[in-house]
Amino acid sequence: MGPTFIFSLVLSAAGFLLRQPGVSALQEVTDELFGSEAWGAVAAFGDFNSDKQTDIFLIRAKNQLVILLADLKPPYFKPKPKVVIPWKDQVITSVVPGDYDGDSQMDVLLTLHSGNNITAVIFWGTNQTLDPKLFTFLRQSFSDEPLVLDFNGDMIPDIFGTVKGNPKPQICSLIGRNQTWFTALDSVITMYVPHSHAFIDLNKDFTADLFLTTMDANDIHFEIWENKDGNFSKASDPYAMKKPPNAKKTGQSTFADFDGDGQQEHLLPVCIDENCHESAIYRTVPGSERWIPILSNLKNGDTLWGFASREPTDLLPFPFPISIHLGDYNMDGFPDALAILKNTSGSNKQAFLLENVPCSDASCRPVGRMFRVLWELSDLNHIKNAVVATFFDIYEDGILDVLVLNENKENSKFTIHALRNNFDADAYFVKVIVLSGLCSSDCPHKVTPFGVNQPGPYIMYTTADANGYLKNASAGQLSQSAHFALQLPYVVLGLGRSANFLDHLFVGIPRPIGEKSVRKQEWTAIIPNSQLIVIPYPHNSPKSWSAKLYLTPSNIVLLTAIALIGVCLFILAIIGILHWQEKKADDREKRQEAHRFHFDAM
Repeated sequence: MGPTFIFSLVLSAAGFLLRQPGVSALQEVTDELFGSEAWGAVAAFGDFNSDKQTDIFLIRAKNQLVILLADLKPPYFKPKPKVVIPWKDQVITSVVPGDYDGDSQMDVLLTLHSGNNITAVIFWGTNQTLDPKLFTFLRQSFSDEPLVLDFNGDMIPDIFGTVKGNPKPQICSLIGRNQTWFTALDSVITMYVPHSHAFIDLNKDFTADLFLTTMDANDIHFEIWENKDGNFSKASDPYAMKKPPNAKKTGQSTFADFDGDGQQEHLLPVCIDENCHESAIYRTVPGSERWIPILSNLKNGDTLWGFASREPTDLLPFPFPISIHLGDYNMDGFPDALAILKNTSGSNKQAFLLENVPCSDASCRPVGRMFRVLWELSDLNHIKNAVVATFFDIYEDGILDVLVLNENKENSKFTIHALRNNFDADAYFVKVIVLSGLCSSDCPHKVTPFGVNQPGPYIMYTTADANGYLKNASAGQLSQSAHFALQLPYVVLGLGRSANFLDHLFVGIPRPIGEKSVRKQEWTAIIPNSQLIVIPYPHNSPKSWSAKLYLTPSNIVLLTAIALIGVCLFILAIIGILHWQEKKADDREKRQEAHRFHFDAM
């Protein structure tokens, strides 16, 4: 057995070690993260103080906004800014961070409910803090929680919704903190409440379109308003459709590249009966009116589960409609989901992880993939009376962890549970955040606008998988904001177990009204396991956009280093043995030579 064979054997063993499939588990780390602050309703995420770490926005005691700032020392989230609204009859029901006045600092929009009246107030951010005395009330009242979007493509968020007394949807712009109201769409539209509007690219042109949930003849409809030339026009494609005909209750629409083809699909959780004893998730087929079930038959042994919603009460006036929250927990390139399910034979509500897997049922074969419920995740199963669950990158390492809220009926509070995702298959990812691009290095007040939430950008990558086949995936950034959408201010796209560079990464942003050219830029050879911060400055010159890349080393780097060090030590050992054997041979030869010389001398 020669050294070359042994060397090859070591390399093969190292490669086998690196290719071993991983396992996944969820481990509760609530105390480590929050300490005694693990209570309140998680309402939004955003980097409030621009330190490149995502902070958590909470609603407490009906009328308090608390921001848990990320820190490097345990507990890793500490309460800092706190705003108590002074209007005792108003209740905070949603929080939407964003830069509403264009000064590259984060402001916070709150929707307030008082009876049937829905108003909105913006607290203005100054020097990375909120002044409770510095706020602006919107002049109009809304019929439902508004959608935050970038309607006119200036990369400053606008506020979209139907206001009382006007049947046409309205836009409120607050550039310079001055309110400007105008009609958004030249059409009378009756919005469904609670709506699930979205601002996301639905036709793969890298420009965000407008998706609306409407009512027509007492039935739910879905409308697409495409931005083809800088103006929104109603799509004639049959993709604008009614809800599934057998659905008695309809949940919140969500959007994801479900099958990894670069196209966003419409996912809709529904109840087939009034009591949600039979529940399902449907998805659309683009260009068709067909609904395909991708999750049904929610039965675990003899226990039947169904979707759960929570209606507002006097004690806890937070509506939680039927919804799913999306994220690629195993980084295989296909988005998974979290859902709240209720035991139909009891009263327990639990959060469950829905894994995106290849289709194994005849009903989903036209779309190729489906959701499978992971029933046995112990730390997740221990959380009872859950009301909402969402993904969140707790440790900023590109791996999506889980936050779950459950209702403590004794004190009418929400308790926060943080579950770390110990997924160790060492798959790869790319994490992208697109900033407003209102400034680059000369921002007002010398702030770094890394944390300003920006709705509307669209991200897509193309690469080759481990087998050499083309692989792509796409996602929209902050496409929804109402009814506890709980979307992250960044996009995490899984790459699977292929360590190849990303061949192409595309980023597009909304365009101004009347502008026909698409504002899109491409980057090539992006390193896996990296975070890309895209600064689209100036907006109308994509070739001048810049991107800051931050690399997140993965476990495979450590394993590779260990394998390499082991091989080097093995080679050194062989060299040492061969050197020792050579030295022995030299010594023996010298002795023989010395003996021969002595004999000849005689």
